[in-house]
Amino acid sequence: MLAACVPWIPAQAADDQHVLVLGRISDDPKTHYEQLKPLLDYVVPRMASVGIREGRILMARDAQQMASYLRRGRVDWVTETAASGVALEARAGAKLLLMTERDGVSRYGTVYFARRDSGLTSLDQLRGHSVAFQNVSSTSAYFVPASELLERGMRLELLLSPMDKPGDDMVGFVFARSELNIANWVHKRLVDVGAMSTLDWSNPSRVPPSYRSELRVLRTTPDYPRAVEVVRGDLDPRIEARLREVLLQAAQDPDARDALLRFFKTTRFLPMDATSEHALKRLREGVARVRAEVE
Repeated sequence: MLAACVPWIPAQAADDQHVLVLGRISDDPKTHYEQLKPLLDYVVPRMASVGIREGRILMARDAQQMASYLRRGRVDWVTETAASGVALEARAGAKLLLMTERDGVSRYGTVYFARRDSGLTSLDQLRGHSVAFQNVSSTSAYFVPASELLERGMRLELLLSPMDKPGDDMVGFVFARSELNIANWVHKRLVDVGAMSTLDWSNPSRVPPSYRSELRVLRTTPDYPRAVEVVRGDLDPRIEARLREVLLQAAQDPDARDALLRFFKTTRFLPMDATSEHALKRLREGVARVRAEVE
């Protein structure tokens, strides 16, 4: 049986060894509950051999609250973007368990783009210019591009609005909230550069086809994991190992098909490989740098 915790109200501590608590950082708890519940319903009965008899869901408002839940043992397992995963690793001693493949894609990169008539052809020209990111939790449209600009020796300045302009020796940034807004703002010359995932760049609902002839790609980054499954650092090793096993096997089980689809269109879970570990190492360094130098 799956019992739902009321969002934003602390749940019974997860140190009850018979309960598996799945968490999610959410600004839409009702929708996310409906996406999480089927997979938790699938997983819990298959965890009986390690004593799990019940599943619960607990939402957090933000990464800080989720880190607290993990540290206090109130959440066992979290599904998140790669940047949020490594942030929880740093803040709460969490462990990255698996990569999550969604819609058949387990890795993607970041694309930076500008108008063709902007005169910009390289990221090294961005001082004195503005860039649109998505939001403060985005891997592809915030942490990765922001950390790359810092690595190139640039200083970032949060602008008041897209109409605001940075100092000559700064790169100004704004949050557009959606990929379509990022594309619109670049196309309409409200900002000079946009950054988004390679998947969003190829999606006509994010970047309208009518814009493409007027836009130029400045850089595409190496790939990094699209999403990750995270567990708290002090989770019982038997439970951790069985959870990993159940998730890895789910793609081969017809009974899991609908639950995986509803779980953010997951197609399968994958073990970390050397390429992904290298990408995550760079991402850890980048997230730490953005936290220290920008936020």
